[in-house]
Amino acid sequence: MNISLAAEPIFHIGGFAVTNTLLMSWFIIAFLFIIAFLLRKKLAVIPKGLQNVVELVIEKLLDFIESVTGDRRQAKKFFPLIATIFIFVILSNWLEIVPGLGTIGIWEEHHGERILVPFIRSASADLNVTLAIAVISVVSIQFFGIAALGVFKYAGKFINFKGPIEFFVGILELISEVAKIISFSFRLFGNIFAGEVLLTIVLFLVPYLVPLPFLFLEIFVGFIQALVFCMLTLVFLQVATIAHDEHH
Repeated sequence: MNISLAAEPIFHIGGFAVTNTLLMSWFIIAFLFIIAFLLRKKLAVIPKGLQNVVELVIEKLLDFIESVTGDRRQAKKFFPLIATIFIFVILSNWLEIVPGLGTIGIWEEHHGERILVPFIRSASADLNVTLAIAVISVVSIQFFGIAALGVFKYAGKFINFKGPIEFFVGILELISEVAKIISFSFRLFGNIFAGEVLLTIVLFLVPYLVPLPFLFLEIFVGFIQALVFCMLTLVFLQVATIAHDEHH
């Protein structure tokens, strides 16, 4: 049994290392692309089968966003970002319950001993992936803020020379934006990595029946973490919109 904090390389393309988490990220993207392609070919006025499931997910997500914003028009504006993050993160989180976690891979020599490098590892258990999603989330928040207030008004939120207190508050606001990236990425990474380690150890020690409660727990945790990530992003987006209304 091998537990690594960093994602393990599976193969290399030139000097570029393709890790197991990157491989799983590509798998999720390919899966979503195939679903969209199949759905696009068989769109019907009266949904059934796959279209029915996808429309249900879209409707529930849109209702959830509207429950936070209180505005259907604004909910539709935020929907592409929030839905994309939620669907990618929850699928990534749930990869850790796929059979073969930590047991299917390739054997490699490492410091004189053979270790198993697993193919299946949740992309959310890689800090690089969660950091990338966090950066996208926070940059998007800034984009919506600029779109709402304008470049100079929004910059005035961070750079304010009206007085020493206003200047200090602006610096704190700037620090808080950077802190969001750290908070988003480490919260998701820490919870999913810890769950993956727990499942790997339990499956290694007691491979039958005993891991079932832990698998159901991780399904719940994976959903909650995806929901929390999106909820926080949505709240920060809403704050920018409220600021826009107050300035008008």
